[in-house]
Amino acid sequence: MTASPPRKSASKPPRSRAREFAIQALYQHLVGRQDAEAIDAFTRDLSGFNKADAEHFDALLHGCIREAAELDALIEPLLDRKLQELSPIEHGVMWIGAYELRHAMDVPWRVVLNECIELAKAFGGTDGHKYVNAVLSALAPTLRPAEVAADRAAGKARG
Repeated sequence: MTASPPRKSASKPPRSRAREFAIQALYQHLVGRQDAEAIDAFTRDLSGFNKADAEHFDALLHGCIREAAELDALIEPLLDRKLQELSPIEHGVMWIGAYELRHAMDVPWRVVLNECIELAKAFGGTDGHKYVNAVLSALAPTLRPAEVAADRAAGKARG
């Protein structure tokens, strides 16, 4: 297995770093069909992993792989193409977004979207982040209906 470490930034929070390592690990799973444990061990040895939130990385890597079919079932109806036509990066980023929307209730839905958009910009194709944004924006009201509605209502009140 080979991978380059995520782009370095002194100000990146540990959870953002965990997401960067998770997208690389999920890419290895989606493209190489490598075992989660082997990917996990490899990723932990990468430069900079010590600055990532290891617990969040574990949740993302193992949770996304374990729940792959469920996450795909959430994502697929929102796509304008077949799931198999997604780039592995877009697919992995959407898994991370759907997983966090389902399980990381301490992360506001807009933060989940923003983090996933940044992952898609950093690791994906030119306009992949726009597609990720559209799909996850459509998914958020399904997985976090009260939070999204309250946030949008507050936005209208301000605007």
